[in-house]
Amino acid sequence: MSAGNLLYAQSGGVTAVINASAAGVIEAAQKSRKIGKVLAARNGIIGALREELIDTSLESAAAIKALRHTPGGAFGSCRYKLKSLEESREQYQRLIDVLRAHDIRWFLYNGGNDSADTANKLSMISEKLGYPLQCIGVPKTVDNDLVVTDCCPGFGSVAKYTAISIAEASLDVASMCESSTKVFVMEVMGRHAGWIAAAAGLAGKKATDAPQIILFPEVVFDQAKFLAKVKAMVEQIGWCSVVVSEGVRNAEGKFLSEVGSTDAFGHQQLGGVAPMLAALVKQHLGYKYHWALPDYLQRSARHAASKTDADQAYAVGKAAVEYALKGMNAVMPVIRRQCAQPYRWTVEPAALSAVANHEKKMPPRFIRGDGFGITAAARRYLAPLIQGEAPLPYGDDGLPVYVKLKNRLLPKKLAPYRIADK
Repeated sequence: MSAGNLLYAQSGGVTAVINASAAGVIEAAQKSRKIGKVLAARNGIIGALREELIDTSLESAAAIKALRHTPGGAFGSCRYKLKSLEESREQYQRLIDVLRAHDIRWFLYNGGNDSADTANKLSMISEKLGYPLQCIGVPKTVDNDLVVTDCCPGFGSVAKYTAISIAEASLDVASMCESSTKVFVMEVMGRHAGWIAAAAGLAGKKATDAPQIILFPEVVFDQAKFLAKVKAMVEQIGWCSVVVSEGVRNAEGKFLSEVGSTDAFGHQQLGGVAPMLAALVKQHLGYKYHWALPDYLQRSARHAASKTDADQAYAVGKAAVEYALKGMNAVMPVIRRQCAQPYRWTVEPAALSAVANHEKKMPPRFIRGDGFGITAAARRYLAPLIQGEAPLPYGDDGLPVYVKLKNRLLPKKLAPYRIADK
């Protein structure tokens, strides 16, 4: 029996280290005689539907290795949610047709919760449609909200960036507070889970250290309590730094930053909670303020990546191929914490059904009693994830040297396919 091909794809918001997972997949797969070509779908599941398949064998070994330090999604990502078989049988049939046409026997989908759901659905539906396919999820999300796994590749680096950024910005604010800015507000990602906001707490050790206030999605926003805390900090030390998660809600359960539109997954579009809070401070307390929205900067900051995170991202990519070759199906490599001090971890398989459509939020024991900071337990959990640096090669121009792949497509074998709604 001839060697079949493996298809890898990236999905959802990318991270500083998702390409390290891609490198782990490609390098491990190329070493196996059971696998013919290692293909990558251009722009995730959309590329699979359109039969836009990249031949990674045309890339040099050096280029694949360089993925380990290159941010973004090297093959393109997407936000596209497959519906149920009953709702969209034609799409699933198209996927099977593409997989069959290119003798693809393994599908590895690198993403978060929705991607785990897609991989799990495709695994079940390929069996129903009579096509032999093994589907493996590869974990990734800066939000750190996948269940089962100790942490999510991509989170450690955004956590490190967040802690560094609030520490540095707060030194600036402290320098200027006598005659200028007294309040600084930084908004970070996190729709339902406050893991990224919590990571900012690593920047300080004492109650008066920055950030003096962290606002979590898990804690209902209380305007009076918030303003009183800001006022108390300014009166005590002369300034105050605030880190707020985009998903903070009021007592009615409504996002403070809700803008009234939804994304491709049906999630409420968020944005702008930092300027809203800053305006509240100005209106009620009269303090001069500045606010910042790191947005894509926080999840693409490879220059501030955590070594722990980069190592874990590569390891889950490699493990995904190993599981595929062992005949496993509908599983995802997850990280198990073996020891906290010193931090030791392993990679183990978990069922996709246990991961998909579940969400890991900050446990109450990680949030300080007043709701504005992290506990010692949270610090013990978070601290190892930002440890170590993952150095970059720099060019003569003083900038990092990132790789851009050729991404040459295979010739198509099927009729063109149009995706009606993305």
